[in-house]
Amino acid sequence: MKKSKLLLVSWILSALYFVYLVVYFSGAIGGSTGSEQIGASLAGMLVMPHALLVLLGLIFNILGWSMNKRGFALTGAILYAVSMVLFIPYFFFVLVQTILSFIGFAKLKK
Repeated sequence: MKKSKLLLVSWILSALYFVYLVVYFSGAIGGSTGSEQIGASLAGMLVMPHALLVLLGLIFNILGWSMNKRGFALTGAILYAVSMVLFIPYFFFVLVQTILSFIGFAKLKK
């Protein structure tokens, strides 16, 4: 069976973005002291729901791509869209993945 290239690109971009989130926010907490750590911890807590939904969307996107299942692809696309709403300053990091996932979902056969 032929795999969706759009879903493949979407989950690769999401994986790279999730790695960026983990590295950026874990590095900010470890290399500072005092009030900087408090600020970095608060920022990490604000981004955590966004990062969690990106991770869940990534998992469902991979499942949709590997198994050619429309339901998984749609779930991943919806999770990406919700993650954009949860942390609006970073919406542009997930916008391309959301669009590609919805188009990939529409192109998968029933």
